[in-house]
Amino acid sequence: MDINDLKKSDFYYDFPEELIAQTPVEPRNHSRLMILDRKTGEISHDRFYNLCNYLQKGDTLVVNDSRVLPARIYGERESNGSFIEFLLLEQRRQNVWEILCRPGKKAKVGTRFVFGNGRLSAEILEVLEDGNRIAKFFCEGSLFTVLDEIGQMPLPPYITKKLENKERYQTVYSRETGSAAAPTAGLHFTLEQLDDLKNRGINIASVTLHVGLGTFRPVKEDRVADHKMHSEFYVLPPKTAEIINRTKESGGRVIAVGTTSCRTLESVFKKLGKIDADEGSTDIFIYPGYKFGAIDGLITNFHLPESTLIMLVSAFAGYENTMNAYKTAVEERYRFFSFGDAMMIK
Repeated sequence: MDINDLKKSDFYYDFPEELIAQTPVEPRNHSRLMILDRKTGEISHDRFYNLCNYLQKGDTLVVNDSRVLPARIYGERESNGSFIEFLLLEQRRQNVWEILCRPGKKAKVGTRFVFGNGRLSAEILEVLEDGNRIAKFFCEGSLFTVLDEIGQMPLPPYITKKLENKERYQTVYSRETGSAAAPTAGLHFTLEQLDDLKNRGINIASVTLHVGLGTFRPVKEDRVADHKMHSEFYVLPPKTAEIINRTKESGGRVIAVGTTSCRTLESVFKKLGKIDADEGSTDIFIYPGYKFGAIDGLITNFHLPESTLIMLVSAFAGYENTMNAYKTAVEERYRFFSFGDAMMIK
């Protein structure tokens, strides 16, 4: 296919809505695992707890340790008690955030709101062109601590069931708070499984990429190359760079756990021409035709039709292989999206 003429519709696939996973599997690593060989297109089926069978001593798994902020809060207008909902998007400075709010008509400049029975209050400082607001928050102690106590997880719009345990939308290795959505490929791991992998000689290395809500924004342009990606903050620490380079030198594979880890590694490689410690913002857009420089394998969930994520998977696994794998996943009744099953591309 002509990569210069890729259309959004090329990445459409039909699937029944009942395949959208509304709740996570218990235990975490009992989800299904599709294995896709990107050289041959061969597909096999397993369970995530058997991931070790597809890894070799000396391989490195690169995980995203970003932690989801419980950024959805419900409150009331200070003056009359009318309902308001805030979704914190991006920190601009200390206790000042860009937010989405509804109903927006209540959130004029200077209006104050209270949340959590007065634990938290906020004032609207500015209304942006796109309708988002800039709000300043006031509370005793740390804003993050208060959000942990009163905030709800900003689950994707396709998940309609209430999440009983907030930690199930966090990876077991999450550390750095700042994401608006979970790096969902990592949700399958348990601490015991990670320990077992380490005991088998498989390295676990961390990067941080704070996932923005742009990850759920649909591609609007018909021509794929015309789409503009949102920007996200990343950190690749020195220790991770050292592990990755040692892995490559010894003939091991670098396997990204999730598209966010992939985008971090490829962003650094594209910027520096090698893997080294780095941090910054990336708006890298990976779709068929992209030449990978950092990763040798990818663990990922099954993504929305026509999304930038299925485009990234197609770039790595090959377009025909990817669309065939998705067709197979539908036929085999895999569970889709954030709480769904996993795929390993080798």
